[in-house]
Amino acid sequence: MELKALTYLIVGATFVLYIAIAVLSRAESTGEFYIAGKTVSPLANGMATAADWMSAASFISMAGLIAFSGYDASVYLMGWTGGYVLLALFIAPYLRKFGKFTVPEFIGERYYSKTAKIVAVLCLIFVSFTYVAGQMRGVGIVFSRFLEVDVTVGLIIGMSVVFVYAVLGGMKGITYTQVAQYCVLIFAYTVPAIFIALQVTGNPIPQLAFGGNINGTDISLLGKLDELVTSLGFNQYTTGLKSKVDIFCITLALMVGTAGLPHVIVRFFTVPTVKDARTSAGFALLFIAILYTTAPAVGSMARYNLINTVQHGEVGSPQGNLLYADRPDWMVRWQKTGLVEFEDMNNDGRIQFYNDKNPDYESQASKFGWSGNELKVDRDIMVLANPEIAGLPNWVIALVAAGGIAAALSTAAGLLLVISSSISHDIVKGIFFPRISEKKELLTGRIAAAIAIVIAGYLGFDPPGWVAEVVAFAFGLAAASLFPAIFLGIFYKRINKFGAIAGMLTGLFFTYGYIEYFKGLFLKVIGSPWGENLPANWLFGISPEGIGVIGMFLNFMVAITVSYMTAKPPQSIVDLVDNIRIPRSE
Repeated sequence: MELKALTYLIVGATFVLYIAIAVLSRAESTGEFYIAGKTVSPLANGMATAADWMSAASFISMAGLIAFSGYDASVYLMGWTGGYVLLALFIAPYLRKFGKFTVPEFIGERYYSKTAKIVAVLCLIFVSFTYVAGQMRGVGIVFSRFLEVDVTVGLIIGMSVVFVYAVLGGMKGITYTQVAQYCVLIFAYTVPAIFIALQVTGNPIPQLAFGGNINGTDISLLGKLDELVTSLGFNQYTTGLKSKVDIFCITLALMVGTAGLPHVIVRFFTVPTVKDARTSAGFALLFIAILYTTAPAVGSMARYNLINTVQHGEVGSPQGNLLYADRPDWMVRWQKTGLVEFEDMNNDGRIQFYNDKNPDYESQASKFGWSGNELKVDRDIMVLANPEIAGLPNWVIALVAAGGIAAALSTAAGLLLVISSSISHDIVKGIFFPRISEKKELLTGRIAAAIAIVIAGYLGFDPPGWVAEVVAFAFGLAAASLFPAIFLGIFYKRINKFGAIAGMLTGLFFTYGYIEYFKGLFLKVIGSPWGENLPANWLFGISPEGIGVIGMFLNFMVAITVSYMTAKPPQSIVDLVDNIRIPRSE
């Protein structure tokens, strides 16, 4: 069967499955809409959490960043996996024991203030909309390529699918949909990785192939990759350009940002007991590890195959570069999306792919008769294009398409639900209409989710960076705003409402302002970004991806200082914190 028909068949089958699950598990109450009625088993919740966690950033973008950035991209692996451990050990069990629907509800009650709750909702909206912008871009990319439509059209199709199962099913529908999506995405990620690992190194285990030798040689994959990329003016694959300060800050921002992400935290509210929450966290970590240990191999082999495709002969020789007329079918297909571009700058009819931003390589390129890099490949397509580049069977390519869609949709749905629940439960019911009926609250949540999908689609149309970069911004915002309030709320009884509110606002607006200034986020319509995003211009040499760490420290300092300058929390709040922190069998 031809690729297009097979893709329609496999992707269509998964859509039918997701929508059927959403309809069959349609939420009939607010408890089912927000937290699935606390009826989800630890195994199912672990799988759903993993699917929620492994977003378009993990499935689509992370390996692409590893492919092009090499060692520098390791910050995403370290930060996201380390952060999940932090979340599972120090945050999730305590919040689950508290037993409320949402993170803002915890903050509102812990800090005995409706204002604190509103500020928490504000932080949550900033974090979630930033995060979901990356997911919607991922959705648009997948649909664009495999349905052979424009990225914008692909985005609209993805929005429609999310609308059906997020708005109808709520958390109950999303949870069981995500179980199915995890199965699809992990199979779609590992199967091509096994095929390509065998093809490149002869070892079917990607984690071992990453450190293995190229087939028929005694040269390691990483050693050969270093040789290839440096011959084309790129930085060595196994070394990085980022400063140690920036690496530290990005890693830490991703770690603590994970522990402040509301759509992941709420997952631990869906199981019956605190013990089940801990068990499901362990399952989720196991399921996540499968993808995260495979990603380095996927990224390195994608870069290796891409270079060998374009540079099939000796570097600098007249026949060493691929003739444009002979370009493979995968390149033709991706060109239609606009995510692969070619411009013949020296009019030789061949494709030159090299680092024309390296001044030290400029003279060498001139000797070869090259006039600039002629091939632009969007980093976010590398995982999706990898099976095509490697010449794998059509069913594998179609499977990856289904996996990419599953990854993006699973997280997008979780984020949109968090936004809708915060608006309907924390704001509408919690502050303005406390006596609203359950039926009207449920309707409000669905309307909020629908509006959120439209806004998310708009943000996904023109995000401020690659999918993983945009997600890193969201983690930085969470690290700077919600994490300190949650952490101090659990472990430091002296923090009061004034300190928490001041800290959250300080961390949020400092971090958001920095990201907006250098990358542009929500204010592109009025001209952002305004600053040139260069290391020389960064505060302490910290990039926008890592600035959340500074925001976090500012939040901690302001919260503690203001708390000690104002009245102590009431004794009832001290007792509440003690109750949350004291273990009990459940």
